Amino acid sequence: MSILLSAAEATSGSDLKVWAYVAFIGLVVFFLALDLGVFHREAHEVSFKEAMAWSAVWIAVGLGFTVFVYFGYENHWLGLGLDTAMYNPLAGSDPSAPLIVQGSVSGAEAAKQYVTGYVVEKSLAMDNIFVIAMIFGFFAIPAKYQHRVLFWGIVGALLMRGGMIAIGAELISRYMWVLIVFGGFLLLTALKMALIKSESDPGKNPLVRLCKRYFPVTEFFDGQRFFTRRTQAPRYVTDPGTGKTSALPPAPGELGTRLAVTPLFLALIMVEITDLVFAVDSIPAIFAITPDAFIVFTSNIFAILGLRSLYFCLAAMISKFRYLKPALILILAFVGVKLLLLSVPPYLDDWGLASSPVASVKIDTTVSLVAVLATLGVAVVLSILRPAPAEGAGH
Repeated sequence: MSILLSAAEATSGSDLKVWAYVAFIGLVVFFLALDLGVFHREAHEVSFKEAMAWSAVWIAVGLGFTVFVYFGYENHWLGLGLDTAMYNPLAGSDPSAPLIVQGSVSGAEAAKQYVTGYVVEKSLAMDNIFVIAMIFGFFAIPAKYQHRVLFWGIVGALLMRGGMIAIGAELISRYMWVLIVFGGFLLLTALKMALIKSESDPGKNPLVRLCKRYFPVTEFFDGQRFFTRRTQAPRYVTDPGTGKTSALPPAPGELGTRLAVTPLFLALIMVEITDLVFAVDSIPAIFAITPDAFIVFTSNIFAILGLRSLYFCLAAMISKFRYLKPALILILAFVGVKLLLLSVPPYLDDWGLASSPVASVKIDTTVSLVAVLATLGVAVVLSILRPAPAEGAGH
């Protein structure tokens, strides 16, 4: 931090925040390298106990970052909280006031925005777990290789979401009406989730079919490799001393001239597509909390960093939380309505739907946080009190 502060002193105020992003991305890269290079160097089946421990670690890190957000914005470290995009508090009383302005954000307000965004993103990630479980089941991915798919899936998700957040922040700063599009999209998504049952077949996905059409695809796994030259499934031998299983070298004639795609890579493609689809929902949702790109980026990234361990915790038991999906629908609808109340009123006069300018309606960040937590809490309690009937039970 001292090195970054020294370097930042030589830059202008508008450039200081670049160092905040650099430091945060460096922290994320360190976490990922530690995860794959130290704790999960060898493929193994992640136990429920291990997944619970890692989930606790990631949640603690994600929520612990709130402390940095508070002091960083309160003391304006690296320019945080200064000249920051924020929803104009005057827009609620003065219809002529711009909706988004550059101003100073306090540590307490930034911390509330971060926690609210983190909780919203974490709750919306729950629905992602249903789809990932279906993908792994369809491609019959062995449990010991699932972490590798999820790890590289998360890396791709970080890159995609970083780009989408940058584009989204730039769009709403230039064109306020984009917020109306975001709000309407969230409401439509909530309606679709409520009325239409999703029955996606990963094998019918266009990218998967395209991959199978132009590349050779094996029917077997070659360890945790995404690509292989093997034409026959590897044979394994177990060391009686250590109990470790390793693949025997390929026999003569068992190596092809072309690289082939393994089912592990097809599963990775589907995981990336899944995250892209969910990002289209979740990123507009967090822009309903704040237009501050740093808060949006950091809360989003920390929420999905723990998605791997959360998957191993909940994949087998998430179906028992029968009221979780309705809760997610309500949360999406809530943030959609919040965004529309914020963005639509200033345009009513232009559209001829009001005789005079109308002020925006801004729902306080604290109210949003309480509403989201209460919705999730009620869903969990109801799921425990009224569990889903056992399969085959009833009429």
